[in-house]
Amino acid sequence: MAQPTIEDKQIEQFEATLHGDLIRPDDADYDDARAVWNGMIDKYPELIARCRGAADVIQAVEFARETDLPVAVRGGGHNVAGTAVCDDGLVIDLSEMRGVWVDPDAQRAWVQGGATWADVDHETQSFGLATPGGVVSDTGVAGLTLGGGIGHLRCKYGLTSDNLVSVDLVTADGEFLTASEEENEELFWGLRGGGGNFGVVTGFEFDLHPVGPDVATCLVFYHGDDLADVLSAYREYVDSASREVSTLVFAGELPDEELFGADVLYEPKFAIMGCHSGGVEVGTGELAPLRGLADPLADFSGVMPYADFQRILDEDYPDGMRYYWKSLYLDGITESAIDRITYWADAAPSPLSTVDIWQIGGAITDIGVEESAFAGRHAPYLLGVEANWEDPQMDSANVEWVRDCLDDMRQFSDGSVYLNFPGFLEDNDETMETTFGATYERLSALKNEYDPTNLFSLNQNIKPTT
Repeated sequence: MAQPTIEDKQIEQFEATLHGDLIRPDDADYDDARAVWNGMIDKYPELIARCRGAADVIQAVEFARETDLPVAVRGGGHNVAGTAVCDDGLVIDLSEMRGVWVDPDAQRAWVQGGATWADVDHETQSFGLATPGGVVSDTGVAGLTLGGGIGHLRCKYGLTSDNLVSVDLVTADGEFLTASEEENEELFWGLRGGGGNFGVVTGFEFDLHPVGPDVATCLVFYHGDDLADVLSAYREYVDSASREVSTLVFAGELPDEELFGADVLYEPKFAIMGCHSGGVEVGTGELAPLRGLADPLADFSGVMPYADFQRILDEDYPDGMRYYWKSLYLDGITESAIDRITYWADAAPSPLSTVDIWQIGGAITDIGVEESAFAGRHAPYLLGVEANWEDPQMDSANVEWVRDCLDDMRQFSDGSVYLNFPGFLEDNDETMETTFGATYERLSALKNEYDPTNLFSLNQNIKPTT
């Protein structure tokens, strides 16, 4: 029998330190393990370490550093840029670390780094509590939180990252530490909106708030011909709405045979979606004006369990479909901006694609840059451009549509972006410096301290200067 190579010995020694599985390209479950949510991502890592706890993560980080392997970190695997997997490197996979523990009296939750928002909502809603999450329940907690976190409770309770109490992570040198307002305060500042640059987060501690179990919701569909007029009225509504209201608008063809008849199935449409975080009676009344801004094509507004509302978009974003999303913070939705939004919604090459307008404000604006690294608090709206399609032959057309739309819409923006809608990380350096502005140097100093060799580079990367 041939003697194993040094590389084989290293791998065997590494595997022996893990409680979780080490998956190789020849293993039967390799293809499933390397697959992520975005079907455009097709990468082939050398090894996938399925960690079961912080000790496994420490071993994985040390192995990657010693062998000089590229490192990808997988939480929920839902990042549109596919940063959860890499070619010829090591994937530190947290997908088996999905525990959630709730203290209802203290209104706190402890969440492992591989959990999804469905995991969190399942536990917290048992006590009528929630922390702001995303708008698709399959989304991973880690990626959403580290990029800021914009969800259905944002105007009342802020970003997901605004509700962090502490973070446990493994740094590039294999050290396990906790960051909070009491310890490692500068790192805690950077983790709240600075992305996955500073380590592998194994656990989060969140503040919880009374929400649900039932909430008043809005989901009303209008014909695309009414988009310009309704957006003007929507802008006025948002300006006077209470903080309990968080809304978004998405425009596209939206060809859902279960919702629409043949006469409008392939017509342009848009929807207004919103959640009221207060009492259902008050919430129903406050959301009511959104349902009468034009003649609705369909109206699914009403009172429903908060956890169900969190899942309402899940089937529209299935695993394996092809996705390319980018974003810009908008200075406002002026008549000129509305005209261009209407144009680009109509120009989408895929009927599944949308141009989205997210209301920003309320509690998000209460926290300053000196308190967290998140860079989007200044803007009243976020523009999301989502290309969603199925045919690989349409890749170029859909990617080009998103890029062209963003290039056009920059006239209404300072150029800063939301890290969780990152495209494929093209022009990363310029985008990150534009987004963070003067804060970028502070983040770079943190990178110098905690990851001076840029071990964690497969992300919305802040490069060290050392």
